[in-house]
Amino acid sequence: MDPAVVDSSRPVLPQYDGACTVNVARPLVEDPASAPEWMPDAVRGADQIVFLVLDGLGWTQMESRRSFLRGLAVMEAAPITTVAPTTTATALTSISTGLTPGEHGVVGYRILIDGDVLNVLRWSNSKGDARETIPPEVVQPAPAFEGHRPPSVTRAEFRDSGFTRAHMAGCRHVPYRMPSTLVAEILRQVAAGEPFVHAYYDGIDKVAHEYGLGDAYDAELVFVDRMVEFLIESLPAGVALVITSDHGQVEVGDRVVPIAPEVGSLVAAQSGEARFRWLHAVPGGAAELLGVARERYGDLAWVVSRDQVVEEGWFGPKVLPLPASRLGDVALVAREPVAFEDPADTGPFHLIGRHGSLTPDEVLVPLLVAVG
Repeated sequence: MDPAVVDSSRPVLPQYDGACTVNVARPLVEDPASAPEWMPDAVRGADQIVFLVLDGLGWTQMESRRSFLRGLAVMEAAPITTVAPTTTATALTSISTGLTPGEHGVVGYRILIDGDVLNVLRWSNSKGDARETIPPEVVQPAPAFEGHRPPSVTRAEFRDSGFTRAHMAGCRHVPYRMPSTLVAEILRQVAAGEPFVHAYYDGIDKVAHEYGLGDAYDAELVFVDRMVEFLIESLPAGVALVITSDHGQVEVGDRVVPIAPEVGSLVAAQSGEARFRWLHAVPGGAAELLGVARERYGDLAWVVSRDQVVEEGWFGPKVLPLPASRLGDVALVAREPVAFEDPADTGPFHLIGRHGSLTPDEVLVPLLVAVG
């Protein structure tokens, strides 16, 4: 997708049939020589693949900072789309399984299951830890990476999380505790002859959430860039480093929009995230909710029905019955740099950088390749 021709007045829909994160891993795992034409040429003919996912690195954020990049700047680069919504839980599941959200069913950061909202990243609901009552392998049963069981270099604390069980089933967890050991563990797996090594780093996303897209974000991106530079220099000849991301970012700051009383009176529950907020209507209230929400928030968001989301393929060309049951009735998909408030959706700090919606800054992510 050419960012120069993207119409920012309309939602940027994922290119599920082409240059999209959902289609990246399969050829890398099975046969890099068969990679589609939209992938950078350098991936073809690689003897081994290191597949690094940098959480929160959007294409437009990276491109606007290219002047101080070194490692990322030398990689063959192209913009591709992530999935909808542009949120970690959904996008990482699509990256690992090769399935669209409408197929794998992790349709958001917070999803309604059996009348309660499950926080997918914490794997908890109103009753607390839900790993036993809502088994992750039931919510998302597809194996990761075509069932090849590659090593996955991720933070040590992620090993037994519900979300890891839901989207990385079958992988061999290789823990790291500091970014330096992330690089060391990747190189150790390459030296052991692993044909495909997955790795995941979440620092860019964390910094953007807590500090926004200013100086702290720039410093974090420089840090990651130098880490990538060192990794490229350290890889043996014939090993390809492939990097992508799950979503980009928008700086929202204090622009948090409460749900107005005339809308809230028609809402039984909320799910999703602040920039892709699902409203679940009271019984019989879906049509009225859609009209009232459009009148109230049409200047800030694309206010769409579940039927429109499904029919237009936002979550993929098909949405299976179980994933469809987890969608709300009306979605508030932020067009402006705002977040929609849900008092039940809280965290340890106020979020400045956000994502989830379908703006270019959130949907376009890089696909980067370099060969050692």
